[in-house]
Amino acid sequence: MIYSRVIAYFLAGLFAITFMGYKEHFASDTLRLIMRAVDSPLVALGPMLQIIRGLIIGLVLLPLRKFFIEEKYGFLKLALLILGLSFISTIGPAPGSFEGIIYTILPIQYHLLGIPETLVYILLFTFFLHLSYKSEKRWISILAVVLVIVICIFSLLGYFSAKGIF
Repeated sequence: MIYSRVIAYFLAGLFAITFMGYKEHFASDTLRLIMRAVDSPLVALGPMLQIIRGLIIGLVLLPLRKFFIEEKYGFLKLALLILGLSFISTIGPAPGSFEGIIYTILPIQYHLLGIPETLVYILLFTFFLHLSYKSEKRWISILAVVLVIVICIFSLLGYFSAKGIF
């Protein structure tokens, strides 16, 4: 579960920065008040810190694991659950959420901006989970661990570079 989170988060973030113009959007007069710049040291460390969030998500979903694995279309149901609870219907007024549209003064384009990244993340996350649970091949787990290590190294290098150490 943790490696699915880290890898999906990293790839969705690369997608967003490369194709969605996040660097420019986060530097805009509107978003720079609430978002860190993409070249911030903490943002660079973000992919590595997703290990913690992956652990939390894993613990929360652990009691439901059997349902998602054994149920017909279980991983599709997981994807819908994640979309509904973590993006559309957040507890706080996050950009892109139902609450965010009601309670923030952000223009609608900023609420819509995160939808492609969110969909890419959810598809990748559930795909990696499905692949790891359904195939049960050892090489997939080994490859996933290697990818997480590489992502963590990139994250640390980005952090040190943003801090001016490199």
